[in-house]
Amino acid sequence: MTDTPMKFAATTKAAIPLHVVAAEALDDFLARQDDTARAWISASGFAGALKTGIAVPGPDGTPAMALIGHGDAAGRARGRFWLAGALHALPPGTYRIASGLAGAELEAEALGWLFGNYRFDRYARQSPARHLLIAPDGVDASRIETLAESEALTRDLVNTPAADMGPAELAAAAQALARDFGAACTVIEGQALLDQNFPMIHAVGRAATAARAPRLIDLRWGEAGPKLTLVGKGVCFDTGGLDLKPAASMGLMKKDMGGAANVLGLARSIMALKLPVQLRVLIPAVENAVSADAFRPQDILTSRAGLTVEINNTDAEGRLVLADALTYGAEEEPDLMLSMATLTGAARVAVGADLAPVFADDDAVFAAIDAAGRQGADPVWRMPFHDPYEALIEPGIADLDNAPKGGFGGAITAALFLRRFAGRQVRYTHFDVYSWSATAQPGRSQGGFGQGGRAVLGALPQILAL
Repeated sequence: MTDTPMKFAATTKAAIPLHVVAAEALDDFLARQDDTARAWISASGFAGALKTGIAVPGPDGTPAMALIGHGDAAGRARGRFWLAGALHALPPGTYRIASGLAGAELEAEALGWLFGNYRFDRYARQSPARHLLIAPDGVDASRIETLAESEALTRDLVNTPAADMGPAELAAAAQALARDFGAACTVIEGQALLDQNFPMIHAVGRAATAARAPRLIDLRWGEAGPKLTLVGKGVCFDTGGLDLKPAASMGLMKKDMGGAANVLGLARSIMALKLPVQLRVLIPAVENAVSADAFRPQDILTSRAGLTVEINNTDAEGRLVLADALTYGAEEEPDLMLSMATLTGAARVAVGADLAPVFADDDAVFAAIDAAGRQGADPVWRMPFHDPYEALIEPGIADLDNAPKGGFGGAITAALFLRRFAGRQVRYTHFDVYSWSATAQPGRSQGGFGQGGRAVLGALPQILAL
């Protein structure tokens, strides 16, 4: 994991009191300060705006306290992790939140602060200013640290270039996670995929070199409780296959294993928090490469489920590898099966990069995820498994079409395709995540980030009645 401080400061020694001041509360705050502090704050132009902060010096010139603006309610609703967005305005040091936040908002901002310290420094060692935080009173510090460290795992996996994060390396990351938490992890690789009836995972990944052969990663943890199966798309690089992507579309394809990174981050949180579940993580890990052995447009593949699939675009490969993994997961009839995948551009067009689209037939499942997402600053948006669109994924020459013509409702038709393999006997929920921030945001550096995992984690006790 990247060497970043994703924990709270261990000591309160020399911690700088930090006051979070909303714009409408500034006058009251100033009225409680001494003349010197009031004059300094007024002269600085600090007005309590979001993403602004100042340090107020004491008699010896070192910071006696610091202020971060909290804006107004309308402004805060337009984003999250506003404290992290103001750290650049403060000097490096250790801080403790002295006033201005409470409850769920305090927990979310403390988590965002830890997120704000994340740096991906595997290739270029950085020495950024460090802003450490004392765990605020009244928050579950251990849980917040777990969420931050799990987020760092997800970000590291997404940010690592494909040269160093192929199927083998993704499998190694899952195995390392399993060792850390006493889980079991097996990997089915190459020809063994055909021998054990995972034909579509093999077909998508067979064009890669032997060192980057396709794999199915299977992690298990927990011996009692409801059965929870997480399935993550692990396309470690996506050229588009023979339907080759243009360069502009291929540039971010190291992140096409973002679904796998997200389920591994979620799995880490579940294991670290010792939730009473029987956890299973399935990750089809492939590289969609171009070679003489690549699968072709108009090929018809037979899936593990026995359904045939006409290939009308080799760039719609994620749903193929997920199909075999979902079929495998459904065979054990888990109490909940959930998939995460950087699956469609249509989802980005529909809701943008910040929201995680969720497909769920079960109203109660989505309601729990939505409520937990709101509380945990992990926003989601419901999308429909719209049954009338089922006809669009039925080409006639085969049971299913992996890329219906026309492009309308692309995120929905992809989700419907996956549901065919999850089966109706299992409660199934699907996340079509983006897992990437094109620019730095409060609590998020430019690059990979987790989506949906905290919402799911918070919802699990209600969904599974733990």
